Amino acid sequence: MSSHAVVATGVEKSFDGETVLEGVDLTVEAGETLVVMGPNGVGKSVFLSCLAGSERPSSGSVEVLGRPANGRHGDVSLLLQDALCLERLTGRENIAFYRRLRPGFTDEWREYASRLDIAADLEKRVEDYSGGMRRKLELTIALSVDAPIYVLDEPTAALDLAVIQEVHALLREKRRAGKTVVIASHLPMDADVADRLAFLTADGIVATGTPEALLESVPPVLTTADTNARTLATVVDGGRLYESDGSVRGLLTRGTSEDEADAIAEEHGLERTPATYTDLFNYQTNRSPPTNETADRGQ
Repeated sequence: MSSHAVVATGVEKSFDGETVLEGVDLTVEAGETLVVMGPNGVGKSVFLSCLAGSERPSSGSVEVLGRPANGRHGDVSLLLQDALCLERLTGRENIAFYRRLRPGFTDEWREYASRLDIAADLEKRVEDYSGGMRRKLELTIALSVDAPIYVLDEPTAALDLAVIQEVHALLREKRRAGKTVVIASHLPMDADVADRLAFLTADGIVATGTPEALLESVPPVLTTADTNARTLATVVDGGRLYESDGSVRGLLTRGTSEDEADAIAEEHGLERTPATYTDLFNYQTNRSPPTNETADRGQ
């Protein structure tokens, strides 16, 4: 029996002649939590819809548990942004609606509503919810469905840090229960919950691996005060700078050794700092194409 929960091969999707996804390949192992990361506008939501079977690829294929994804909705609990709740209904009425609609809906919604701090707002209409309240309700509904696979689009969007940590705890519980979880996110902190990361850009999946392995692939990181930003821009890859709490950060080019990075930092009055998930996100989604020299060195 295959260990693959989801296999996407050559997935392409177009709307009215405009290509949103082109040649995307991805495999999700049974029981793993995979976080698909990438900037807004690269088709993460569309790709997740294809994985869940709610969108049919224009070309390519998606298999869920060994069979075509289309029509396999009972195997997948899907959460898309702002596409689940009915605005004219209250939170409680939305829960009741999905309880009737989905045979696998469980009473766990009570626990999730409490843990996500939405229980006191269930008598309000969704049209009166804030973005964060709507996301909490959507998560309560999606996670209450007993399914082997959860496909969640931006599950932590519009949530504060404490709630994000609770969402991560819930997702870890799903993994411990043997569930497969696929998340799309543009928030680097969501890498904390991943067994494996996949970075999706306009060029398709550009990197996959464990968070630890991918962090090790990030070139040396330099940082300095805002007042010294111009100096930093002269030495980092592509001159790209990233704001970071009153300072700026930049990544050296691929293949730069630790000794070379130390020398550059000392010469220009810059600081070395360990790579973070934010640095990883910036590297994978903004990196320059390899030159012949850096291609020979590898990542």
